[in-house]
Amino acid sequence: MTVTLADVAARAQVSPATVSRVLNGNYPVAASTRERVLKAVDELDYVLNGPASALAAATSDLVGILVNDIADPFFGIMASAIQSEIGGPGGRAGGERLAVVCNTGGSPERELTYLTLLQRQRAAAVVLTGGAIEDAQHKAAMDAKLRKLADAGTRVVLCGRPQAPETGAIALTFDNRGGGQELTEHLIRLRHRRLGYIAGPEERTTTRDRLEGHRDALAAHGIEEDPRWTVHGRYDRRSGYEATLELLRRDPSLTAVVAANDSVALGACAALRESGRRIPDDVSVAGFDDLPFSIDAVPALTTVRLPLTEAGARAGRIAMGREEPPPGGIASVRGELMVRGSTAGPRG
Repeated sequence: MTVTLADVAARAQVSPATVSRVLNGNYPVAASTRERVLKAVDELDYVLNGPASALAAATSDLVGILVNDIADPFFGIMASAIQSEIGGPGGRAGGERLAVVCNTGGSPERELTYLTLLQRQRAAAVVLTGGAIEDAQHKAAMDAKLRKLADAGTRVVLCGRPQAPETGAIALTFDNRGGGQELTEHLIRLRHRRLGYIAGPEERTTTRDRLEGHRDALAAHGIEEDPRWTVHGRYDRRSGYEATLELLRRDPSLTAVVAANDSVALGACAALRESGRRIPDDVSVAGFDDLPFSIDAVPALTTVRLPLTEAGARAGRIAMGREEPPPGGIASVRGELMVRGSTAGPRG
């Protein structure tokens, strides 16, 4: 059954004219009334009529940036680059845009809540960073929410996140699978055949793609993967430390450890040193992302560089309408293998 403007008015206990004023943003409405109307719109899943262009004037000067963990340099770098492109003149009447960074903490519920709040604030744009959660129910809810935002005139950009078809979102995706494969192939060329892998949280698309790339490389070189060689954990240093000790307990003969990201790799290095292993003479280590501290590790970390600043800046420009979206609404960003004479060496 189609929800009408009258249904929203009845739920919010206001007149249909008031609902129209709130949705079109062309007449002053008391804040409490506006909130009540937007809550009714959300509860009833009311779909606004008319093309998004006709609704664009109703958007605010607010831009939302969703991150998993702002303390993680991966997200901090992208958020900073995005914000640098949405500041300055460009809002209504030439005013400043207000960027709001929303820290989800990896919670699916918080992710949806922030999008709902941004929808109620009629955000001009929303940029979602990092991998998505692999859960069918959450994905369906996210797709519906992104579609609703786009229909209401909000520009939606995904930065480092898989494309969400049929949502109207523009996607700048990272080739995590290709980077993962190239990284492991580098170690295989150094004659490593017993490679431990520290993966991220199992429910994350980034985790899946990087692990699949690693497995692609093993299969391409006829190396049979031992189930003992893979451990899942968080994307942080402590996880890398604990996972490496577990890998060594399972198979002390491992000659290389591939980490889900650079923070995990640093934890792996600490665990190896405490276990009496030399890097890279006894065990090689590789990371992913090329975060700023990677080059200062001793020895410097072998890793895959993702252009986080460049991708974030481009996402910001697209969100502000200052750069054309890529053809088909999606662009894949390839990483670059960084070898600095480093934590990955020939098998001893």
